[in-house]
Amino acid sequence: MILFNLRTLGAPAVKGEEDFVFRVMDTPITEAEFRLLSKNTRHIGVGEGFKDVMKTFPVSEGTPAGFRRELIMCSGGVVRVELVRDIAYDKNGERRPTNTLFSADSANPYEVEPISPFLANLTCNPGIVYDLFINNPAANVGGKYKDRDEVMREIGRILGPGCDISVEFNNPFEKDFSVLLDEAEKFREMFSKYRVVIKVPHTGAVTPENVEQLLSGDKVLDKAFHDVSTPEALRGHILALKLHELGFRINFTLMFEPYQTLFALQARPYFINSFIRHRYMQTGSIKRCLDAFNATGDISFLKDLRNLFLKNDYYAPSQADTDLMTVKKYGEDIVKYRRFEDGEGSDGLDGLRHNLRVLRNCNLPDTKLIVCSMEGDYNYPDIDKVLTSPEFQDMNDKVVITAEPKYIARFTSTNQVTSYQRRFMNAAKGMS
Repeated sequence: MILFNLRTLGAPAVKGEEDFVFRVMDTPITEAEFRLLSKNTRHIGVGEGFKDVMKTFPVSEGTPAGFRRELIMCSGGVVRVELVRDIAYDKNGERRPTNTLFSADSANPYEVEPISPFLANLTCNPGIVYDLFINNPAANVGGKYKDRDEVMREIGRILGPGCDISVEFNNPFEKDFSVLLDEAEKFREMFSKYRVVIKVPHTGAVTPENVEQLLSGDKVLDKAFHDVSTPEALRGHILALKLHELGFRINFTLMFEPYQTLFALQARPYFINSFIRHRYMQTGSIKRCLDAFNATGDISFLKDLRNLFLKNDYYAPSQADTDLMTVKKYGEDIVKYRRFEDGEGSDGLDGLRHNLRVLRNCNLPDTKLIVCSMEGDYNYPDIDKVLTSPEFQDMNDKVVITAEPKYIARFTSTNQVTSYQRRFMNAAKGMS
C-alpha cells in the first residue's frame, strides 16, 4: 500500500502563505486524488476560512481540534486547504477515535477539566448553571464564580477549540427578539462562531403570558400540555429557525417523545435530543399502577395513576377529577406508544431508535442526535448495545452521548478491575 499526502505533489506554497501551508502538508490524499492533482497543481495554498480559524485559535503547530481539512481546486492550478467546523475531528484533521462522540452536562469547571480531553461538546441550561453550580456552595467552592459569564468563559478556556458549547437562554420567553439575539451574540463573541451552539427549547403550552405560573404559587400551569394554539406550540421552532438563518447552530432541546422529531427538523437544528431518564421512569410507574389494578381491581391504584399524571403535567389541575377508566385508558395508550412491553422500548430507548431512523432519512447531513438525561445502572449500557447493533452501526457518527461527568466516568470501571488490581498490586509488592 502506497500512502500519499500533499507533500507528495511537490508543488510550492502560494507566496505569503508558506507558514500556513507547512502546517497541512501531511494532509493525506488518495492515489486517485494524487493522480488528478499531480497533473493540475501548480501551487498549494489555504482558504480565507483557514486563516480565520488560525487567527481565532492560534496553535503552535498543525491545525486546531474541531476542524476537518477540505481540498478545493481553484483557478490557476492552486489547490487550497480549507478548515471546516466538525467536532468529529481532533487536532491536525485526524478523526476522533470513535464515530460516536461524548459530551458533558455540566457548568462545573472542576468536574469538566478532567474529562475535557475526551469531549466533543458540552451542554448546559440554567438549572445546570445556577442550581447545580453557581448557587451550590458544595460545587462552587468558596463562591469563586459569581455569574454565568464568568463560569462559561472558564469552561471555554478549559475545553479548547475542539469542543462545541451548547448554552441556553436564561429566558426563552422574552418577547423582544433583539434581547435574545443580543444574548446569543454575546455567547458567539465569548466562544467564537465556531464553538457556540444556542440551545432553544420546545415551549409547548408555556407562553410569555403564562410562564409566571411556573415561577410562583404552586408553580403549576393551569392548562394541559396539549392545549396550545399554533403560534404558542411553534414558538421554539420559530426562534430556532430565525437564529439558524442568522448563522447560529441550534441545539433544539426538550425532545421527549419520538413524534416531536420530524417537525423539529423543519427548524434545521444542528442538534436534536432524546431525553431518556424521566420518561423511562414515568413509564415504569404507569405500568406498575396498571398492573396492580389489573391484578387486584383496587381503584386506589388508578387514583395513584391519576395523581402521577397530575404531578408530572400529563393532566392540568382542571383534570383532577378525570374518570378513572379514562385515566386507565390514557395510561394504557402511553405504555403502548412507548413500546414498553417489547424489545423496542422496554429499555426506554424507543425514542433513540426512532430518532436515528429519522436522521437516516432526513436531508440535514450535519445534524446529530444528543442522547441525554441518563441515570442508573442500565441507561448507558443499553445505549451502548443499541449503537453496536447491526441496525444502527451506520448511524454512530450521528450520535453524541451526554451526561454528568461522574455518570460517564462510572462506566469506565467494573468489579473485575478491583479484583485484578488487587492481584497486580500485591504481586508488584512481592506478596502472594
